[in-house]
Amino acid sequence: MPACARHDDQANLCKVLSLLREWDRADKTARSLVLTNFVSENSGRTFYELEQVFAQVASLFLARITTWMRLTYKFSTSLCLQLKAIQIFLSASSQDQYLTEFLEDGGVLTLIDILNQAQTKGEDRVEVLNVLLIISSTGRKYKEFICESNGVSALAECLSTPYSDEIQEKTCAVLDSLSEGNPRYLNRVYQELITLLLNTSPNSQKMLLRTLRSLQSKMKTAHPSIVAPLLEILKTLQLEIQEEAINWILDLKHYDVMPLLLNGLVSLLRLATEEPKMKVEKSGSLPEFVQQAAAAKIIRVLAEDSEEVAADLLALEVVQGLLSAMGNKEHTESQIQASLALEFFVKSYPVIQQPIKRFMGNTLFSVFLINPETLYKTLSETQAQSLLQNNIKT
Repeated sequence: MPACARHDDQANLCKVLSLLREWDRADKTARSLVLTNFVSENSGRTFYELEQVFAQVASLFLARITTWMRLTYKFSTSLCLQLKAIQIFLSASSQDQYLTEFLEDGGVLTLIDILNQAQTKGEDRVEVLNVLLIISSTGRKYKEFICESNGVSALAECLSTPYSDEIQEKTCAVLDSLSEGNPRYLNRVYQELITLLLNTSPNSQKMLLRTLRSLQSKMKTAHPSIVAPLLEILKTLQLEIQEEAINWILDLKHYDVMPLLLNGLVSLLRLATEEPKMKVEKSGSLPEFVQQAAAAKIIRVLAEDSEEVAADLLALEVVQGLLSAMGNKEHTESQIQASLALEFFVKSYPVIQQPIKRFMGNTLFSVFLINPETLYKTLSETQAQSLLQNNIKT
């Protein structure tokens, strides 16, 4: 190496060591200024560029930032800056050295504890999630380390708390990353999120459903615990959320929970009533009516897609349920969806036509076959009541 190059390296090292001594003596204001300059001057640098800037001792600076963060994060002293500076190190190409040092210095445990602090500011929480996403995206052993450090529970808590959309979107991104290429903890992430489905805000629920659908596609089985919350979500008056739930149910057609889902869907068609022989003035609430209509829609789509599923539904007495839903004059959409589903079964299985025709009568049955979508317009109160309380045998 030429003498001038050695001299430059020595000068750079002296400069860096001087900076580190100043850091050790500096108060929080001075340190914040150092970090501000570091972030503005070094964003996007590679591992080799950082090592060159810091005279091959960049790790010493990273260790100081990590230690300062660990000692002061509960007071939010420059936490956002600290996290942005750490991201520069962990994002650098060939960053395994920095990442290993960060983990050994308790970095991940500190990040998770920051998430667990109720007083953590929104902007700081976002940066914590950014760091966790960088770590998770680096490889399986780092995903496992986050999971072993109770990271999944901390992330789940973020989703169950009404934080900003940005925080919840980033939380879902981290969870999705943790589930990718992490077979040891995939099921834990999956089941943790299922428990949140009915305990979050509508926006969180929508993102949760999307994340869970993504996780489900990576799994060979579906846990039975998803059935009850999925069916319950069909009650929502927010169409986007209901659509996510419907799409997930349709995704599950080849999974082992389908018999449970089919049984649940058929049971939703018949709303709880008073005495079966008495006229029912009100047989449910709007959410229950919405759930009923969604169940009829899903049943039709599933049956149209699979003869095996259609046969299973017939065995569950789906015809009786659909006729009952067709009689719900308090909710037009239930009547329409149930009529369309029943039309499929009548046209696909001629054996059930005669008992249905005898029950409905020639006139009403003819109207039904001509245009099932508008059948509800012709129903009298007596006919609707008969449909509601039917006990037809097919």
